[in-house]
Amino acid sequence: MLAKANRITRGADYKATVRRGTRITAANTVTYIRTDPDSAVVRFGFIVGKTVGTAVRRNRVRRRLKAASYELLPQLQPGADVVVRALPASANAEWATLHEEISRAVSKGNLRR
Repeated sequence: MLAKANRITRGADYKATVRRGTRITAANTVTYIRTDPDSAVVRFGFIVGKTVGTAVRRNRVRRRLKAASYELLPQLQPGADVVVRALPASANAEWATLHEEISRAVSKGNLRR
């Protein structure tokens, strides 16, 4: 589970990351990455829309994305904001697949320590 300090909670922060961040597209997710030099923590946010499926499926996808991002926290540079948008195909994706997509997106965004 991500600590409160590692979660994006304000809508303005989501909007800024999606609009001004780097977009990395994969089969099941779209990842937006923005670096804030004034921040000292890595923050993640998740967008799982109704196109993914029922509430049960959406929550399962969100939990899988959170678990995958939790494992990446120690490897990331401080000040990174990462927003992961789940695509409809993510409802049937395995956890390992989602983990690999987020890991690859973070690598492309040059956010590893």
